[in-house]
Amino acid sequence: MKFVTWNVNGLRACDGKGFRDVFSQLNADFFCLQETKMQEGQLDMVFDGYHSYWNYAEKKGYSGTAIFTKHEPLAVRLGLGLPQHDTEGRVITLEYADFFVVTVYTPNSQDGLKRLDYRMEWDDAFRSYIQALDSKKPVLICGDMNVAHQEIDLKNPRTNHMNAGFTDEERAKFGLLLDAGFIDTWRHLNPDTRDVYSWWSYRFQARQKNAGWRIDYWLISERLLPQLQSATIHTEIQGSDHCPVEAVVNV
Repeated sequence: MKFVTWNVNGLRACDGKGFRDVFSQLNADFFCLQETKMQEGQLDMVFDGYHSYWNYAEKKGYSGTAIFTKHEPLAVRLGLGLPQHDTEGRVITLEYADFFVVTVYTPNSQDGLKRLDYRMEWDDAFRSYIQALDSKKPVLICGDMNVAHQEIDLKNPRTNHMNAGFTDEERAKFGLLLDAGFIDTWRHLNPDTRDVYSWWSYRFQARQKNAGWRIDYWLISERLLPQLQSATIHTEIQGSDHCPVEAVVNV
């Protein structure tokens, strides 16, 4: 099956920049979105052959996630089941007979690291949630996780050290998630590849200069590794300050 994730940085805006063409072109079994920035009923988006599931933030025009899938799930869960973490529409879980699919839009620590303490609480809660799922059946996790794990994952690691998304604390928490039994699919298949990113600032002509960060991921339970077929970062696709990230897994 083909799994795609994309932070669209406002689905209505992205829809005006060719989203539907990209959706058709990639023809994914699962197409997961982050930062939809929508409330229910604001956009009529239906694709033949797909079921859609949405998690909206209480705050208008903020955050939000969605999943389009060709495969109807056994169950759908919105959020982590924790009131302190479930007002911003950040997580959707689909359950199937043999696996779970989770999309996540991880909170940004923000300028001046104003939200770093909350981010640390979130990372712990999310890891516990994923571990509980993984104890039942394998998990495929995707989304904008708002962290570049290693120096190879961003263009300018020295000047960005301790900026949001590249703090020691965030990187350590991401490492704990991997250590809990998960594989970063793209890096596993491309261990030494540099200069391939999934997000570029809109400032300073960052995308033209390829001064980016790899902060969007497909992670899979370690026991799914024999079924991992490929991983792709679609740097050629425009429409957002992020690009789609893909994994093909034989589940």
